[in-house]
Amino acid sequence: MSHYSFEDVLLAFEKKGKQIFGNNFMVYEYDKEVLLRLVVYFSKNVEMAQKLNISFGKGLLLNGKVGCGKTTIMTVFRTFLLYENRYAIKSCRDISFEFSEHGYSIINNYSRVLLEKPLLSNFCFDDLGSEQTLKHFGNECNVMGEILLSRYDRYVTHKIITHLTTNLTSSEIEDYYGTRVRSRMREMFNLISFGEDSIDKRK
Repeated sequence: MSHYSFEDVLLAFEKKGKQIFGNNFMVYEYDKEVLLRLVVYFSKNVEMAQKLNISFGKGLLLNGKVGCGKTTIMTVFRTFLLYENRYAIKSCRDISFEFSEHGYSIINNYSRVLLEKPLLSNFCFDDLGSEQTLKHFGNECNVMGEILLSRYDRYVTHKIITHLTTNLTSSEIEDYYGTRVRSRMREMFNLISFGEDSIDKRK
């Protein structure tokens, strides 16, 4: 992506989006600031990253209200990445149900480091805050909170990258997951937020 202009990338992005999601997919003018930051991050444009205060050593925390296109955008961007930089997209809600069925092994499954198979270590956890606090044999667990703490440890030791999408505010994240998780998230993520004028594209 680094060899092309931003407008060229947007055209390619929109074309790929239409292939995946249908002809109604389009790039909206008021989302271009978010897309610019994502293009800079994924293309590793050092000069622009310095101007925009983006760190390639951190993951992305894509924040915006319901329906603004967070999941869709992360789905399209992953198709442009080299295999070793790709990430699997996993719903936080689905993970909570997996915990209810399989227990604490789920936390390890999403925290592991497989250096020989990077794709299996890289995740975008989708819609943080949509999951429920479920029980496994009577034991209650804030599953995503524990996964984020475990991945923080792997971030420190192995530099693995985690991406998130959420419609929660910073204060809501702290209420849901506690100050410990919120503090570590500041180290792990570049915060990229949609503007208030970004519409619900599912309507």
